[in-house]
Order: sequence, then structure tokens, then C-alpha cells
Amino acid sequence: MSGTPSLTDALAKVTVVLDGGMSNQLVAAGHDLSDELWSARLLAEDPEAITEAHLAYFEAGADVAITASYQATFEGFARRGIGRDRAAALLALSVGSARSRPM
Repeated sequence: MSGTPSLTDALAKVTVVLDGGMSNQLVAAGHDLSDELWSARLLAEDPEAITEAHLAYFEAGADVAITASYQATFEGFARRGIGRDRAAALLALSVGSARSRPM
């Protein structure tokens, strides 16, 4: 075993702030999420809204971002007429927008 601490031990030494509920932030910004895809719908229709929600949490002090992929599934996107390749790209976008923390 190397001298690398476990994740639990590493996190016990620091405070990590996770961003809050993505849907709450989006609703507060005026987005209608009354849809079976919830925030995942915005990945296809208004991805900038997702980026802005992440930015709001980072500006409030978040260290870690969640993705907007809750309810995002190949099947859910297919019911919207979104093909598998586009759905995969939208899932990747959900991670990419979470990783685009401003420096």
C-alpha cells in the first residue's frame, strides 16, 4: 500500500463545498422545468443556462459541481426525437459545462 490517503481521509482534512440543487438554481433564474427531462432539457435547448447556473454556484463559493444530467437518458432523449449520437453529445456537454469553472 502506498502512502496515498484514502478519499475519506483526504476529505476529512478539508471542507469541500458542493454546488446546490441545479434545478433550484435554474427555476430561480426563470426556467420552466416542468418536463420529464427536467434540467436535462436545457442541455439541448439552452446550454448557456446550465453554464450560468454553475457559474452562480462557483461565485457563491462552490468547489465541486454537479452535472445537469439528472433525468438525462438515451431513452428520455429518444422520446424527444433526439438520436443516440446527439444524446451522447448532450451527456458529454453536461460534464463539460460542470468542468468549465472560471479561473
